[in-house]
Amino acid sequence: MPEVSIDSAPGENDRSEKRSGNRRFYHAECEDEENTNHSLCFPLPNHMHSERSSRGNTTGGVIPVHSEESLAGAAEMQDRANTYVALGALLAGPANGDLLEAVRSMDPVSAPETPLEMAWEMLRKAAENSDPQSIDDEYHDLFIGVGRGQVVPYGSWHLTGFLMEKPLGLLRADLRRLGFERREDVPESEDHIAAMCQVMAAIITSDDIDFATQRKFYNEHLAPWAADFLTQLQAAPAADFYRAVGNLGECFFSVESQYLSMPV
Repeated sequence: MPEVSIDSAPGENDRSEKRSGNRRFYHAECEDEENTNHSLCFPLPNHMHSERSSRGNTTGGVIPVHSEESLAGAAEMQDRANTYVALGALLAGPANGDLLEAVRSMDPVSAPETPLEMAWEMLRKAAENSDPQSIDDEYHDLFIGVGRGQVVPYGSWHLTGFLMEKPLGLLRADLRRLGFERREDVPESEDHIAAMCQVMAAIITSDDIDFATQRKFYNEHLAPWAADFLTQLQAAPAADFYRAVGNLGECFFSVESQYLSMPV
């Protein structure tokens, strides 16, 4: 089974690594020969396999958790991690052709019954109506712009109104304690929303990080500002495809907050 690997546009995303034994997480090359160097590869939720997302599909797979109920099943940890990986890939940089095709290949939800199901279907349809060039333009208008984009993807900004403030220092201290480190060649800070999603995925799937630590990290470093960011993203004038990404994130984090509030 391949490990998580996300490769996005250089200089437009934050990259964090975690080593656990011989495993290497996030922005390492995928070790599966059939998937090496593709934009996204990770294990699929057991209940969401389809013909187009088999192991031989070289685009990898963004096969999501469609319903709130599936987050509470036997494979909820991997399903949650895969959703974080998908969000991290979509927010790390402009979605390329492989990533778009992976989203388009998701099984349609003909009659969504929950907000999360509806959000995944909206994303699939948005991908069908988008192309890499339009998404590249949209991403730059939203997150880069001339001087600054329409939406700031950094936690410190949303919590204090400034970049590189105390919340980032506290985050870095916790990341060091958990064994994460930022690559030296990456200019973006660790509180980028995509990096936060990638770290959450690694925490969830780690053999040596318990549920209480998951909850503490989420409540201290992601929950206080993610909803504000996602609301701004959906309301941004340039948002089209990324409005669907923001809606998915909002619905997922709502369920995630409920999940992580459960007693251990």
